[in-house]
Amino acid sequence: MTLFMLLILPLPFAMRRKVFTFISENPIVAKVQYWLKITFIFILILFIDSVNRVYRVQIELAAATENTGTAASAIHGHERLEVQARKFYSQRNMYLCGFTLFLSLILNRTYILILEVLRLEEKLKQYEGTDKNTKQAEKLAAAGDAGEIARLKRELELRDQDIATLKKQAAGLHREYDALAEKYARTQDDGSSKKDK
Repeated sequence: MTLFMLLILPLPFAMRRKVFTFISENPIVAKVQYWLKITFIFILILFIDSVNRVYRVQIELAAATENTGTAASAIHGHERLEVQARKFYSQRNMYLCGFTLFLSLILNRTYILILEVLRLEEKLKQYEGTDKNTKQAEKLAAAGDAGEIARLKRELELRDQDIATLKKQAAGLHREYDALAEKYARTQDDGSSKKDK
């Protein structure tokens, strides 16, 4: 109960982050969590056993009610009270174990949700902490505009056109280079054959 109250206490952001960092990273707390998990497994076994006992006592009580007649009710009254007492104790154990397991699930889920809230608050503080005059702040501010996707698609198409144009220019330059290289090779062959004669 104390741990649950510590989790839901309205602490300042920095203090809450320190508490949750301590809980998440401390090896002693990790060992305690490990042993708590083992304890909850035992409580689950006790819960299953108590459900089984409630069922058996219920069957025994129904059988005792059927067997007792009007004449034998005085004789079996003591046994009936004993069966009802066992039924009460079995139900009590079942409810206590079930409630303990349910609260452990609630505590675990609350811990996870508060960690998620802390992460989101930290992201929000990072986004709010940017300077309003920087280009990144302008990009973040314009990130939600309706026409942003269309504008980005147009920029992408323009860049694709530029890339296609550059590829065409590179292919043309390559062809020209090959043609000039062939001409140069022919002139070199012609010049060397004339000198040999």
